[in-house]
Amino acid sequence: MAGGQSRRKLNKPCILLIVIAGMERFAFKGVASNLVTYLTDVVKMSNSAAAKMVNNWIGITSMLPLLVAPLADSYLDRYTTVLASSSLYFAGLLALTSLALHWPWTSTDKSGFSSSLQWSLHLISLGQAGYNPSLQAFAADQLDDEEELPCTKNDQSTKKKSTFFQWWYFGICCGSLLGVSVMSYIQDTLGWGLGFAIPSIAMIVSVIVFRFGNRFYTHNNDGEIIHIKSLGDIVKSIRAATSRLTCGEIAVPHTNKSKAVEIELENTPLCQQDSGSIEGADKKTENGVVKILKVILPLLPVWTMLLMFAVIFQQPATFFTKQGMTMKRNIGSNFRIPPAALQSSITISIILLMPLYDTFFIPFIRVLTRNEKGITVMQRMGIGMFLSVIAMIIAAVTERKRLDIARNMGTSTLEDVPMSIFWLLPQYILLGISDIFTVVGMQEFFYSEVPINMRTLGIALYTSVFGCGSFFSSFLITVIEHLTSSIGEKQNWFADDMRKARLDNYYWFLALSSAASFLMFMIFCRFYRSRTVTVI
Repeated sequence: MAGGQSRRKLNKPCILLIVIAGMERFAFKGVASNLVTYLTDVVKMSNSAAAKMVNNWIGITSMLPLLVAPLADSYLDRYTTVLASSSLYFAGLLALTSLALHWPWTSTDKSGFSSSLQWSLHLISLGQAGYNPSLQAFAADQLDDEEELPCTKNDQSTKKKSTFFQWWYFGICCGSLLGVSVMSYIQDTLGWGLGFAIPSIAMIVSVIVFRFGNRFYTHNNDGEIIHIKSLGDIVKSIRAATSRLTCGEIAVPHTNKSKAVEIELENTPLCQQDSGSIEGADKKTENGVVKILKVILPLLPVWTMLLMFAVIFQQPATFFTKQGMTMKRNIGSNFRIPPAALQSSITISIILLMPLYDTFFIPFIRVLTRNEKGITVMQRMGIGMFLSVIAMIIAAVTERKRLDIARNMGTSTLEDVPMSIFWLLPQYILLGISDIFTVVGMQEFFYSEVPINMRTLGIALYTSVFGCGSFFSSFLITVIEHLTSSIGEKQNWFADDMRKARLDNYYWFLALSSAASFLMFMIFCRFYRSRTVTVI
């Protein structure tokens, strides 16, 4: 990937869209990475309540694409979906900024503020539901080999797709790094108003860059060339999609349509009210749902076994950050490291090590496997899952050490534990390395295993793993909190007093659960066969 040949494989539109994706990640991570601190310090929520709220929000954000993607694939081209959803995205960020700045129209009472906060976050979720999967699928459309089968046997096509997804993840990690490190520092030192305003500005700039890059793009949507000349065409496309939805026509698009399609509304009626047309619409709806299920169901076993990896993926933004808040964070006499900034070590490890993946790891592993690609996508995901288990074991051991030191200090809760926050670095870095394998592998797997005309749905399936993982993480916290409080323990595992909390037990539980998922994944991989369906 680091060599000149790999770089030449990505054309200008792909590179531009990777930069835009990095800007969006800067905006999102600038809000999400330190949100648990905002909820506990400003909104005054408990540790468990804040963690559950962040997990639920990230879960909704990651699950909504699964609902939006079929509509985007059926009725809207990806370019239109990106522009339409980005307006909701920006509106949510702007609303969140207004709450932090206490603008005159924002509510001051606690219930009103909480409601406004929820609406702001869910508006971001709704915007991102259409934005992220459509942007990534649109960027992958810019590759020159879209006519290839999704799981082509052509080695050059497979390498190009693999290179694209690696550089895509590299780009969003660069944006995430800036969002986590820079914005957490600004939020902790200069205030939350500025800390939320900067991501809002970054988002609107990325949309402007995307719009003005239109002349470079290949507008190819499932074999159709979509001619979009102005904002009016986009509005017409949305209106047409809405009208078709009201008719109940949920159909998966085919590639044998006309090669050139002008997006316009005809003066003919959109719905016929006779019984024959209603029956036809019902049949189209039924066929569309059946076709979608045919795509999703064979992928469910892999999707399910990745859930525990997604649960571990939530820890840096929640309990890892709360751990860091109790530890020594000083560099010199004046500077204190924001706890959320340590999340940047994940992205730094990805940025530094991902170029080495093709340069050193693949040539070495190719000698062992005698596979031109080095390892398969399934093997790549499995390696990352194994590394995430090791990361949680290290996290449990480190947390136990922190607890022992804290308890030897006495009962004071105000003083930092005399243990450097850098003791948390190994678990962060190991999770970053696991991401290089599993997250990139997941993107390639779910994109390649669906038909060409449903690839937005494929990307949505990938993001939905982390959505369900967030919900499952909240569920685990609720159940464990209830059980550990009711069976006679003095404090539950997630006590607000971090000297009494037992996060080490929680990390051991996650490590064992993830190890079980990894073993099931290894067994399943022996029987799984990749599909080569081009369209349905």
